[in-house]
Amino acid sequence: MRIVTPEQMRIIEDNSEKYGVSKGRLMVKAGYKLARIIDLHCRNNTGKNIVFIAGAGNNAGDCFVSAELLTEVGYKNISVLMVCGMPKTELAKEMYSDITGRIRITNDYRQCLPQADIIVDGVFGTGFHGELDKNIADIFRINSKAYRIAVDVPSGVNSLKGTVSEGAFKADETVTFGFVKTGMTQYPARDFCGKIRIADIGIPEKAMNVPEKFKKYSLIDRAELKDFPPERKSTAHKGTFGKILIIAGSNVMRGASFFAVSGALRSGAGLVQLATTGKCINTVSMLAPEATFIEIPDNNGFMHFSPDLINLKKYNAVVIGCGMGATPDTLKLTKFVVENSEVPVIIDADGINCLASDIDILLKKKTDIILTPHVAEMARLLKCKVNEVSENRLRAVGMLTSKYKGITVVLKGAGTIVANRHQTAINPTGNAGMSRGGSGDILAGMIGAIAGQGYSAFESACAGVYMHGLAGDIASAKFTPEAMLPRDILNCLSDSFRKIK
Repeated sequence: MRIVTPEQMRIIEDNSEKYGVSKGRLMVKAGYKLARIIDLHCRNNTGKNIVFIAGAGNNAGDCFVSAELLTEVGYKNISVLMVCGMPKTELAKEMYSDITGRIRITNDYRQCLPQADIIVDGVFGTGFHGELDKNIADIFRINSKAYRIAVDVPSGVNSLKGTVSEGAFKADETVTFGFVKTGMTQYPARDFCGKIRIADIGIPEKAMNVPEKFKKYSLIDRAELKDFPPERKSTAHKGTFGKILIIAGSNVMRGASFFAVSGALRSGAGLVQLATTGKCINTVSMLAPEATFIEIPDNNGFMHFSPDLINLKKYNAVVIGCGMGATPDTLKLTKFVVENSEVPVIIDADGINCLASDIDILLKKKTDIILTPHVAEMARLLKCKVNEVSENRLRAVGMLTSKYKGITVVLKGAGTIVANRHQTAINPTGNAGMSRGGSGDILAGMIGAIAGQGYSAFESACAGVYMHGLAGDIASAKFTPEAMLPRDILNCLSDSFRKIK
């Protein structure tokens, strides 16, 4: 499902006028859709007390149209609370003139808000950034018992980045017009949107084209994974579905390699081979006997650099990093894989930590690289502070993918981002119960298995994070977020495959 930046949405609206649908018509349609949704919540009870909190821009215009339409169908207790003075845009002025003398207009929030059954926020739109005025923030705090609807995006939410100002409007539902905006997919903004309802406002199909210089954004859904999983024909054999090499684990972090191996095995890989220390093999071979193994000599419990033991040409994808530690030997091992592999490489965890010490290794790669950092690891790669990443996750992945051609980044966390130089996708699945050591190792193995079955780096990452999150959601429903474990995600992968089929 397509999503857009605020700038792209402005271009689409400008294009709409070129193709015969004016911004005025779009506003009328937006107000109509908003009125329909308010009416739905009122269940034809025209006595409900509805308060529109209006700003001075086009969001206020949407509210004016909606208020007028509700009045026309018999709603008696409608108020428009003006908190930013008179309308300032031409469209908002026009719509305001239509309601003057017909609908109660006030600036006395103390009198109208406490009695409201439904509060509609139309103060700021997609252009908001910075901090809310304290007076407006105080107004938003009044009457938390009312059902709260945001127009396009909650006021105080940055619809590009997903950051939230102190005192932002916390909606039960957001009615967004045309497309979901990028910031609405990221946290904490996502929490302030409540249920997101997309309203079609009649934008012409041709108007939706934006210049190629703009990156494409989408929300991963079943339609995005239309060719996944691959058909398993009766004549297929284990070689049909890829041979995956996983370089992971150490004497003190054996579970990470088990989770990576199991994630690959549970995602359709034909053959999975683990290269790790002898003690790690002893553990994983008992838990995942379906895998095969390459024993790497250990150096104080971590893998010794032994490139002669690894023939990268035998595999369809390589996963490196889970639980292997960041040592001089594993740094050499990471560099060896990046510089020599001719099949997709997925770099996770300690592989990323090794890469962070010499990231320009990526300039010597021969193949597609998929990086799967969490926020702190991303900060190490960018040589910046963690909060600089967390406050603008989309910008962070853009910085990395624009610098290194041919890499795909999976920035993990709520609203996981998958991005390459040309396109960005946001994952809607997953939950807080997955916030445990081992979950990311499973994901790395899954992406490796999918890449090994012939999908592109971007497709593999999208399918991996979606299926991983879906299995996590199923596990959460079965075991609760508090009690679920990474092994439950593994055990629920079969349910997630069954569900998408």
